[in-house]
Parts: sequence; C-alpha cells; structure tokens
Amino acid sequence: MRVNEKYSTLPAEDRSVHIINICAIEDIGYLPSEGTLLNSLSVDPDAECKYGLYFRDGRRKVDYILVYHHKRPSGNRTLVRRVQHSDTPSGARSVKQDHPLPGKGASLDAGSGEPPMDYHEDDKRFRREEYEGNLLEAGLELERDEDMYHINETRGLLKKINSVLQKITDPIQPKVAEHRPQTMKRLSYPFSREKQHLFDLSDKDSFFDSKTRSTIVYEILKRTTCTKAKYSMGITSLLANGVYAAAYPLHDGDYNGENVEFNDRKLLYEEWARYGVFYKYQPIDLVRKYFGEKIGLYFAWLGVYTQMLIPASIVGIIVFLYGCATMDENIPSMEMCDQRHNITMCPLCDKTCSYWKMSSACATARASHLFDNPATVFFSVFMALWAATFMEHWKRKQMRLNYRWDLTGFEEEEEAVKDHPRAEYEARVLEKSLKKESRNKETDKVKLTWRDRFPAYLTNLVSIIFMIAVTFAIVLGVIIYRISMAAALAMNSSPSVRSNIRVTVTATAVIINLVVIILLDEVYGCIARWLTKIEVPKTEKSFEERLIFKAFLLKFVNSYTPIFYVAFFKGRFVGRPGDYVYIFRSFRMEECAPGGCLMELCIQLSIIMLGKQLIQNNLFEIGIPKMKKLIRYLKLKQQSPPDHEECVKRKQRYEVDYNLEPFAGLTPEYMEMIIQFGFVTLFVASFPLAPLFALLNNIIEIRLDAKKFVTELRRPVAVRAKDIGIWYNILRGIGKLAVIINAFVISFTSDFIPRLVYLYMYSKNGTMHGFVNHTLSSFNVSDFQNGTAPNDPLDLGYEVQICRYKDYREPPWSENKYDISKDFWAVLAARLAFVIVFQNLVMFMSDFVDWVIPDIPKDISQQIHKEKVLMVELFMREEQDKQQLLETWMEKERQKDEPPCNHHNTKACPDSLGSPAPSHAYHGGVL
Repeated sequence: MRVNEKYSTLPAEDRSVHIINICAIEDIGYLPSEGTLLNSLSVDPDAECKYGLYFRDGRRKVDYILVYHHKRPSGNRTLVRRVQHSDTPSGARSVKQDHPLPGKGASLDAGSGEPPMDYHEDDKRFRREEYEGNLLEAGLELERDEDMYHINETRGLLKKINSVLQKITDPIQPKVAEHRPQTMKRLSYPFSREKQHLFDLSDKDSFFDSKTRSTIVYEILKRTTCTKAKYSMGITSLLANGVYAAAYPLHDGDYNGENVEFNDRKLLYEEWARYGVFYKYQPIDLVRKYFGEKIGLYFAWLGVYTQMLIPASIVGIIVFLYGCATMDENIPSMEMCDQRHNITMCPLCDKTCSYWKMSSACATARASHLFDNPATVFFSVFMALWAATFMEHWKRKQMRLNYRWDLTGFEEEEEAVKDHPRAEYEARVLEKSLKKESRNKETDKVKLTWRDRFPAYLTNLVSIIFMIAVTFAIVLGVIIYRISMAAALAMNSSPSVRSNIRVTVTATAVIINLVVIILLDEVYGCIARWLTKIEVPKTEKSFEERLIFKAFLLKFVNSYTPIFYVAFFKGRFVGRPGDYVYIFRSFRMEECAPGGCLMELCIQLSIIMLGKQLIQNNLFEIGIPKMKKLIRYLKLKQQSPPDHEECVKRKQRYEVDYNLEPFAGLTPEYMEMIIQFGFVTLFVASFPLAPLFALLNNIIEIRLDAKKFVTELRRPVAVRAKDIGIWYNILRGIGKLAVIINAFVISFTSDFIPRLVYLYMYSKNGTMHGFVNHTLSSFNVSDFQNGTAPNDPLDLGYEVQICRYKDYREPPWSENKYDISKDFWAVLAARLAFVIVFQNLVMFMSDFVDWVIPDIPKDISQQIHKEKVLMVELFMREEQDKQQLLETWMEKERQKDEPPCNHHNTKACPDSLGSPAPSHAYHGGVL
C-alpha cells in the first residue's frame, strides 16, 4: 500500500485518524531512561475514555502519543492535548491563542501569566505549535488531556492426511482465530482513493486495524514539516532536537489482571507470551496483526529455525550415542590406556615438568572418541545439507507468509518513499547550511559528502582494527595464562593435581574466555552503534545495515577467535623436544594431548555456547529488566503520596505505556540467533550436541522475546517487510563457511585422516593396532637444550633414555634425525585431498538441494496467478460498468435534447430506451 494513499483515500467527511498528544513536564534532574511514571490525579476521570484508549467522547480511538517536557518554576505539570480535525475551510484550526484546544487546559501561550521561559523552551514551544497546526491541516485530530502531576485446501488422500494431522496437532495449536486453517482468502488490493468504491466502507472505524492506523499516523507525523526548524522535517527531527520527548502508538489495553477487557494484547499474552505454552505453535498471524510484518517475520523465522533444530538434534544425539557405544571397541584409546605398553612421554614444559606416562591421559583419549569417530564425518555432511535445507525451507515459508499477508506485490521501491532522512542527518545538514550562510555562500541542496564523513570513516577503520587487535591480545593473554598455569601446577606436590593439569587449565581458561566474550559483546555492541552514529547515515535502512555489519564483524571475531585458536593453531607451531618455539622467549607453545585437540575444542565450544546462552538470556534479558522494575518501584514507593495505590489504579493507557522501555530494534535479537547458528554449524564436527542445546535454548528464547514485546516494551511502529533483509545473506555466508571449517576440523584437528592413512598404508593386519606408536616420534633426552631438561629426571622411578612425542619425525638414530619424515607428507597430502573432496562434494550437494527445492511452492504460485486473473476480471467488469453508466447518461442527455414523443412525431421515438446499468461495488472476491 502506497504511503501517500494511506491517509488521503477516504472522503473528506469520513477521514477520522486520531492522535493524542501528551505534554509531560520535565524536572531538572529527570532522566528519561529511568522510566518516569505519570499518574492522573483527577478525582473523577472520564470513564468513557477507557483509560486513555479513546478520546474523551469514548468513540474515537487513540492511535498515537506525542510526549514533550518543559520546565516551569511553579512545579511539574503534564498536559495532554486532544484536537479535533475538520475539513471545512472555516473549521481548519491550529494551536493559537484565539482558538483554544478542546479539553480542560488552555493553549500554551505566553499570556498564561507564568514567568517567561528561556530561549530554548520558547523555540521548542513555537515549533510544537506550528507542527501541531500542520497536523490539524493534514487531517489529524488532537486532544488535550487534563492537567497532571509528574510523580516519577487439498483433496483426496492429502486432505485426509491433513485432517488427521490437524487432529493430532490440535492440542499444540494456539487458541487464536487467525491461526485456524483458512479455506478461503479474500481478494485484496492496495487501498486508494480512486478505487474506494471497490471496498467495504460500512464500518470506517474498523476498516483499518490499530497497527495500520498507527502506521498511517506515523507517516503523517514524519511528513508534516516544521519550518521553524528550517531543514527539520517530521517527528524524528523534533524528537532528536528535544522538542518532543517520546512518540509511540498505544498498546490495545492491559494484558493481565481481573476485569480486563479482551484485546489482542491479552490474547497474545495468554497464547504466546507465557512459558506455560512453550509446546504450542506461535500465532504468527496475530503477531503480524499486532506488531507488523517485520516483527512477524522475525518470530516466524525463529520458529522455523527452532523446528529445523529438532531433526539436527536427533541425529546429533544418535552420533553421540554411537560414540558411547563404540568407546570400548576403539583400539587407539585402548592402546593408550594399556599400561603394559609403558610409553614414556616427553615433558610438557621446561624444567618444572617431568616425564609422564601416556596411560595417564586415558580418560581424555576415551572421551575424545565420543566426538572423534567415523560418525562425525557423516554428521558434518548432514549438517551442511541441513543448513541448505533450512534456508530453502525458510524461503518457501517466507513466500507463503508473503502471500497470506498480501505482500506478493510489495516492492522495496514502494517503501523507498518512506525512507525519510534521519533526524541526525538533518541536524548535520542544518549545521552545514548555517555555516555556509555565515560565510555568505549558496545553501541550496545542501547534503553531506564523503569529505564531511571522512573523519568518521577514518575513526571507524582505526577503531575496528583496534578492537580486533584487543580481541587477539586477550586470546594471547589467555594462552600465556594456560602455559604459566600448567607450569605452576606441574610443581604441585599432589599427584592428583599433576594428573589433571590439562583439564584444570582448559576449564579455567575457557571460563575466562567466556567472561571476556560476554563483556566485550556488550562493549562492542555499544561501540558499533556509536561508530555508526558518527557516520551519520541518511536513512534508517542505511543506518541499520551499517550497524549490523559492524556489530556482526566485531562479535563474530570476539566469539570465535578462542575457538579458532584451539581448532587450527594450538599444537601446530610447537617445534620439537630440543628445539621448541617460545613466546617472548619465555613461554613454550602449547601442545595438544596425545588424542588430539578435538576434545579440548569440544570443551571450549560447549562452555562458551552454553555460557553465552544461559548468562545472556537469564541475566541480561530477564534479570536486568526485573532489577530495573524493582528499582523504579522502590523509588516510586518512597516518593509517592499516601493515596498512591488509588492513583495507580486510575492510570491512563498512555501513562502505563510511557513507563515501558522504548523499542530498540530487532538487531540484538537477530544477532544473538546468528551467533548461535554459527556455533551450531561452524564447528559441529567437534560438538554433535550443539543443535540439542540450541533447541532447548530457543524454546525458552521464543517465549522470552514474546513476553518482552508484549509486556515490557512500548508498542513498536508497524513496519512492512517481505523478508528478513541482510540477515539472510549472513546466514547463507555462515552456511558456506561452515562447510570449509568442518572440512579442516575433520582433516587437521581430528585424527580421522591419520587413522585412514595408517589403516590403508601402514597397518600390517588391516586393523588399527599399532596406530598410537605410529604417530609418536622418539627423542634422545641427551639432546635437550641447556636449562630445559626436567629438574627431577627420576620422577617416574627410573632413568629415561628415550621419550616420545606426537609428531612425524625421523628417530635420533637416523642419519637425518628429527627431520620431518615421509609419513608426515603422506598424511598432509591425504588431509588436503580430503578438504578438497569434502568441500566440493558437500557444496555440490547443497547447491543440488537448493536447485531441487523451488523457492515458491507450486500451490502458492497457482494462487498468485489466480488472484491476478480475478483482479483483471474485476477491473474489466468495473470498466464495463463505468462504460454502461456513461452510455446510459449520454442516452438520457440525448433524450432530453430531442422533442417529446407524440403521435405526430413517431420518428423521434425509439423502440426502446436504454436503462441504466446497475452499479456494482466489489468488496473483495473469494478465492
């Protein structure tokens, strides 16, 4: 629906779009973020206005709220103005002294006997008066409230199957009318003045729902200019300049409590925003009806993602159980645990660490088999195909929603008209134009160029590089911590402490990483928003895309850098005994356990993933809002008068909503799920249970977000959208990257390829016996560098001559001792070959899935075609009716001009007169 037609399509006498304008009073120490509570202290509030949902007449519904503060020496007072619109020339009114607004208060003119305000307050008041007068001329109705005090269908077999499925799933369906399966769909068309006779306008008050009405009002608010602000345009600029403190549409009413009038908000709370209905489907159509298409698409995507996690979780559990079932049959881990082999390993650190038995790493080796087994490769291929199937399934679901929500003809070009310049952009343009005026230069068509933004671009580049460097520095610090801690624990006299060095160091380091990641996530989110603001993007769409790019880049690096280190760098640049690699010439690089680094990668991934979900969901999204509410309640209780409880009961709807948190956009919600999607897909080869934990988290996340939108946030302005925007491209990119990363994890991090090479090239009996010994190289302890040999070489009770270490190198008795052996090159070639084959095969299979599954379901494409045919028939019939009416009118006019028919003039009388064709008004065909 085109914006410029939304609010100008009804006849002049029928237009009835309303707005309520609240004037709240600002105290010197008032902070809007603290959620000021506004209470009506009138003794007998008008019951017919239904607590602020309607105008004082009880019939006209309130669609939008404007709030502004101003200072008065006499105290804090709040004015709410309501102004009625009239289309007659004599009835057009603006906010003037001689035309006071209806309501208990008079106009806010300087002649009220109050002390004069400062220049800034006068300027804001003049802007408000002009802006509100322009709103009246645009056709809105405003009303001032009383004085207030500031207290702080299928056939055959498919039909039968669908009927059975409906009966089975009926208990988990929300009890919402919009969620019931529809067998008919009304023919729809964007409303316009030229075609208004095609629509059913019998009930003009309910022709548009509350979401659409508030959107219409918001568009008028954005388009109405205020010339006193010069280059300022619309409500966004007035909000940015402090002329108004808030602007928001109203919720439909209360969602909880006794004797609450039934409304969509209450229905959403009962059937969607409670944890007790977690097992039910979401009422997506009702969500869209109440919050708009953009928010509806987010929850629809989240629901599809959560549903698709169910099969991935089941397969992941099967892979994990397979590892448990075959643990005792794994020959390499059995050899490592067999003490009869008596394999002596080289020290893990210089001086303080001594020689150790490989059998002491038995538990780690057995646990590694849970995630490092042949089923892991299958699961990696499955998850790559799962990601492609998920994207295709969402595209089809999105197309169904577009059809159901009448978005198939919606294009971004239609919304481009709505991309008004942001208030901050207009402020910068105004500042630039004033500078040019002071220099007596031409100020026409002033806009921001790249030269104006160059300092911001430079700041962005330097800041992003610096923050990425900070992330790398923190990871390096944690590495040094691990090395130092391992050396310190090795000197402990307790055998139990020395035997659990790896587990202790890994667990504590991961916890440190988790805390740092969570803290930096919040910091990087704020910095990304600040960096985007200083760029001063022109439109909200541009602002959102730039913010998403910066926030995703920083949070991706922050969340995955420690995991990338363990997966691809730990143990790769260690060196060998007698020639180790050192950091800062003091700290020896870490080594992987004899069973590889995959188990440590699993621990790192699981703790970071679960920790982020539990802490960020429970603490940040639940705990902090509840703490804010408690603080506001305690402050209110201390400052409220004795009859405060009675006042609270009589709070108006706009007062309750003003106390809610402003809507900050969907970027944080999407970002949280995108990072989780990365955990589920990027390193799933090392943690098959990741989809299961993501599923459990999302079941709670859906209801948590729903509750937040219904109960804790102001109602957002409904925004039309036909897709999830840039997030879809990010998801596709992560899916492609996951194939490459999992190929390298299987090939280089796990022992899957070395085992295959040994089994088919070096095994004498076609089994894995001798694999562990094949992967270990020998070192003569006499070749240690000075000062690096163990301080206690007899710690094992015997003198060690040869120790073993994990690598493919020549033995000390070889001519080229300690050089890389040919086995290393054979394994490396097999690893690279596996990466190439795996990546191309899985990519081909993913693209095949993409090609096989059509983006648009066949039944939807048929219905869309049928709608177009019916629409053409409707318009052709309409044109025929118009033509018949025109011909009838012309015939009547011709009859008037001809002489009257009598017996003397029979030639002038036609045999039959054309009768006028009946006029038809089509209110929507039924498909």
